[in-house]
Amino acid sequence: MSKVIVVKQVGSPIRRQAKQKAILKGLGLNKMHRVRELEDTPSIRGMVRKISHMVEIVEEKTKPASK
Repeated sequence: MSKVIVVKQVGSPIRRQAKQKAILKGLGLNKMHRVRELEDTPSIRGMVRKISHMVEIVEEKTKPASK
């Protein structure tokens, strides 16, 4: 089983640093109120932590292993 987090963009990237905008694009979030399901890895968690003022973790869930 793999863990999945649901991330929602709640803040605007306007007047933010270029690095923060790049992190948003890397997560697949580029417009307000977009929601993405992402694999729960240390790198994804680090990206979310860097832009925690613009995103929120809506849900954490476990995804059953596929065969």
